[in-house]
Amino acid sequence: MLKLTPILLAVLYGLIMYRFSVWRTTRELDEKSAELADPTLRALAARMATALDLPRIKVHIYDIDAVNGLAAPDGRIFITRGFYQKYRAGEVSAEELASVIAHELGHVALGHSRRRIIDFSGQNAMRVALGMMLSRFLPGIGVYIANALTTLLAARLSRQDEFEADEYATALLTKAGIGSAAQKSMFRKLQKLTGQGTPMAAWLMSHPKTEDRIAAIEANEEKWA
Repeated sequence: MLKLTPILLAVLYGLIMYRFSVWRTTRELDEKSAELADPTLRALAARMATALDLPRIKVHIYDIDAVNGLAAPDGRIFITRGFYQKYRAGEVSAEELASVIAHELGHVALGHSRRRIIDFSGQNAMRVALGMMLSRFLPGIGVYIANALTTLLAARLSRQDEFEADEYATALLTKAGIGSAAQKSMFRKLQKLTGQGTPMAAWLMSHPKTEDRIAAIEANEEKWA
């Protein structure tokens, strides 16, 4: 039992830190957001709501300059002010922004936020267990190897979630009559819009490579056609 104590403590620590992160994020979103009022985007959201047999889909504007969309742990959907300004400036179309909303809806519908609780706690436990084991054979560097392996696992799980949310968005956009062309063009614009330079190696990225995401969307288009 004593040998398991550090692992159990790591699981507990992961749960506490995740809950604290959720609380902090929710409080900031409450303080810095308001419901989206743009009539064109609300009309596209209404079409997606009809496709999902929902009375409405509420989208909020998160008042920060970054270009991003996010699904809050409580299920709310947000588009950042920076992203909305790109749309207002004509750099992003309404349909492209709708594809981001559809993607974030996918994260909510597929339970990715809830799954992160399990993943985050499990990764902490794995980091501790691996660190203990590897340190016996590789004193001084075992912990660093354990951290690296855990980071790789986290990145892989995150990429899997992104592919799943992309697939959900493609299906929803197609059913709503919006189509998936804007989803693909949005991905082609994202790197420039977010100001990212050369991306990290694919296996370290938390999001799949753009060409892989577009290829997956096109494979689904062909399959569903």
